[in-house]
Amino acid sequence: MSKLFPYAAAMALLIFGVVVGVDAIQGEPVEDEPVPSAASAETVDDPNVLRWAGCGITRTAFMAEMAAAYELQSGVKIVIEGGGATRGIRDTASRKIDMGGSCRLPLGDPAGLRPQPEEAGINMVPVAWDALVVIVHPDNPLDSISLPQLRDLLLGDVTDWSGLGGPTRPIELQIRQGRISGVGHTLRNLLFGDPGQDFTASATVHKSTGPLEKAIEEKPWAVGVTGVSSARKRNVKMLKLAGVEPTYENIKLGRYLLYRPLYLVTPLPSSAQETVDPRIADFVRFATGIEGARVLRSMGTVPYRDAPQLVLRQLQELRKALDGGLLNR
Repeated sequence: MSKLFPYAAAMALLIFGVVVGVDAIQGEPVEDEPVPSAASAETVDDPNVLRWAGCGITRTAFMAEMAAAYELQSGVKIVIEGGGATRGIRDTASRKIDMGGSCRLPLGDPAGLRPQPEEAGINMVPVAWDALVVIVHPDNPLDSISLPQLRDLLLGDVTDWSGLGGPTRPIELQIRQGRISGVGHTLRNLLFGDPGQDFTASATVHKSTGPLEKAIEEKPWAVGVTGVSSARKRNVKMLKLAGVEPTYENIKLGRYLLYRPLYLVTPLPSSAQETVDPRIADFVRFATGIEGARVLRSMGTVPYRDAPQLVLRQLQELRKALDGGLLNR
């Protein structure tokens, strides 16, 4: 199973964005998630249309609003599809889409030195800060969960709400399919320090973030982990983690533990003769600039540019993850 990139690579990613080269060493096969088909052929040759696909949390949180604001300014329409972080990275790398969205880093080879071939040839641009949150039904009386309790929940060591300080009711854990989804990969790395960590087999598995969040809206005793940027648009309760609420201010100041960047994924030129599509470059400038930050704030998401102090803290968290996860802090 793939490892996190080393500390120096993580620093390059967080501070400057990362360029993931095409000369990647072949890594062992990874467990993939279902990938929907690309956008319809009618949009392929339209100079006023770009195709974006990927991270469901980014899509729900702000991508529609960001695309609408950009279209008003530029006249270029962005067709938005889901598919998850893996699709956002790999379909951009294979040029099936113009650009993607991701809430995880590219997967590394077994040595953790280079990206896997399917995830090479891309540029990852940090746009916003997100956080992983534990969500429950609004009627659930529980208000907080600790890191050890979250570990026990995911491993199946606690199966009743009474084990978390709630009533005597069976826990209905909801998780994402596979280990390389944005939420699943980040959670395994930060909490366990092991991207190959198995979660309990008794959990209900969902192909994407949307159905997982919807299930928790509907099931009184369900629980799961998702991104705060999309959870705030759902009728769910977000639990405090280690006593800290996942508020905008707590995330921005680094008080809340499980935070991570959200990225735009863009293709690198495949040769010295090829140039970057100016439409894509212009959208990146928009999304990471003043106008994009205004859209993000209006949706309750922390712009990457607004919290530079999180860069060093994120590097520290990544180092802890490499040393065995946040539970060993």
